[in-house]
Amino acid sequence: MKTQFTGFHPVRRDRLIQDIRHDAYKAKHKLPEPTVCPNCGAVFHEGRWQWMDRPASAHEETCPACHRIHDEFPAGFVSVSGTFFKEHRDELLHLARNEEDRAKAEHPLKRIMNIEEQDDGILITTTDIHLARGIGEALHHAYQGELEYHYNEQENLLRVMWQR
Repeated sequence: MKTQFTGFHPVRRDRLIQDIRHDAYKAKHKLPEPTVCPNCGAVFHEGRWQWMDRPASAHEETCPACHRIHDEFPAGFVSVSGTFFKEHRDELLHLARNEEDRAKAEHPLKRIMNIEEQDDGILITTTDIHLARGIGEALHHAYQGELEYHYNEQENLLRVMWQR
């Protein structure tokens, strides 16, 4: 006699399983190791992109961060505004660049794409949602103010708004 588990449903092989999140910049195939990005020099080694010397006879393929930068398609947006920004613009930009340097040292795919001047502040675009969140948290930790996050799971996109 077979026992039936409560809540158990057998796997149906006649249906397609949809990915919850679709990232067009994620590799569609396993990259050969080592692979080097011809634009930035990052090396895909041991299953991840990292900074290291270029190995001899390495395969070349553009990394996801350089691909995003080329396509001008950011994953994160950080909007910085307010009267405090106008008075301390250089300090806040320096803090954002320091956060990028810290993150990029360990993870080459975390980069600032562009810093665009706006009427009441700046808009920082990033290649990674985690860097955008990190910049927002660094601003909030250093200067308090108001911090908001808006994450779009369907597009794997994060909008961070900080003002003071």
